[in-house]
Amino acid sequence: MTQSPLSPELSPSDRTRHRRLREQGSKDRGALDSLLAAGFMCHVGVIVDGHPMVVPTVYGADDLHLYFHGSVASRSLVAAPEATVCVTVTHVDGLVLARSVFEHGANYRSAMIYGTPRVVVDPEEKLSGLRCLTEQATPGQWDYARRPNRKELAATTLLALSLAEASVKIRTGDPDDGEGPDAELGLWAGTVPLVTTFGEPRPDAGLAPGIITPPHVLDRTGTRLG
Repeated sequence: MTQSPLSPELSPSDRTRHRRLREQGSKDRGALDSLLAAGFMCHVGVIVDGHPMVVPTVYGADDLHLYFHGSVASRSLVAAPEATVCVTVTHVDGLVLARSVFEHGANYRSAMIYGTPRVVVDPEEKLSGLRCLTEQATPGQWDYARRPNRKELAATTLLALSLAEASVKIRTGDPDDGEGPDAELGLWAGTVPLVTTFGEPRPDAGLAPGIITPPHVLDRTGTRLG
């Protein structure tokens, strides 16, 4: 499905306008692209039978869309193509410990994407979207593993959500009370960084002898997520 390139700046809407902590907001689409490229897990918020449901799921992102998938029997996926969803992706970079509890917080990067997703029915786009999902988590895995067959594709719903309406917020740096009255309390303040890395691959206990860990999986070892 052909679509025009998105604007280099995030277009504000009533849902994405920064009303609080505006200084942490970003209008740069590059910030959104980088944030999405740094992860593979999102949360999809959707109304199902009149009640809110937030579902964690893996995603893949290209220049235009966020792809996410699941079983055709999933209640959230059945509802999503007919309703507006809010998809969030968040990376926590550390704790912000201030001199007062009121000023405590976290350093983070977060995106909210709004829209009504569409079900991907074109076979070529569906395979491309599933490849995007797979490669987002582990680059090289799509070409290494067996591709989905027709039965598996029929049992899988793939949704595409446009990145046209999105909001980004990023918080970095020290606590905000370093120049206030609390600075005279003589208390420690600062940040505690949080870094998530991939560990050493653990082979399936059922692997036949002689099957080695492929290089693209080893490449994940010790790399930072986020």
